[in-house]
Amino acid sequence: MKLLKGLILMAVLTCLYGVAGAQTAPYKFDFGAGVGMSGYLGEANNNLMKHAGFEGELSFRYLPDTRWAVRGVLSTLSLSGNTEDLKNVLPDGAQYSFKSQVYDLGARVEFNFFAYGIGETYKRLRRWTPYITVGVGVCMASCDGKLNAAPTLPLGAGVKFKLRERLNLGAEFTMTKAFGDHVDGVLADLNQIKTAFYKNTDWFSRLTISITYEFGKRCETCHYVD
Repeated sequence: MKLLKGLILMAVLTCLYGVAGAQTAPYKFDFGAGVGMSGYLGEANNNLMKHAGFEGELSFRYLPDTRWAVRGVLSTLSLSGNTEDLKNVLPDGAQYSFKSQVYDLGARVEFNFFAYGIGETYKRLRRWTPYITVGVGVCMASCDGKLNAAPTLPLGAGVKFKLRERLNLGAEFTMTKAFGDHVDGVLADLNQIKTAFYKNTDWFSRLTISITYEFGKRCETCHYVD
């Protein structure tokens, strides 16, 4: 909860500070792919560095200006956990381990801390920028032949760097809250504590390295912006 409040406050303050400096981006879209490491926090794991998995994604962005982006992401993650690694003991000495494949589809809004791009000096564009992102989505988890779906709330931060005018390299860390307690395949709470749609313990993370290519050049001679 503190993480969510902190990210929202940071987003509001930086957006209010930077919105006046936004400029039209020279290209309207970018498309790319990324790979990285996935992690899981829940009833069968309390350390993101344990049981790390593979994550791959495809992304598509609409670029209204140099500060903002609207992004669609389709990703797949492998998650796993084992209660034998936990210090706390489950009721009745129960043990649980799992391997799950998660497919996540989401829409996000990104805010760049700096006006991002390559161009004339007077535009004050920077070739790199940190950014924050928040969105909504839905995931489908496959575990032991069973499928479970849940709404998701991704929260993240990253850095973008322009290799060339159209080519971008990115690094991003995202924590995603799953509003459903079955991403790990657990259909009943292992701690025997009642949970609800809005209160559960399943989170998954992504540390991703991506490369994207911009296209759809805006008309410069007629100064048309859509």
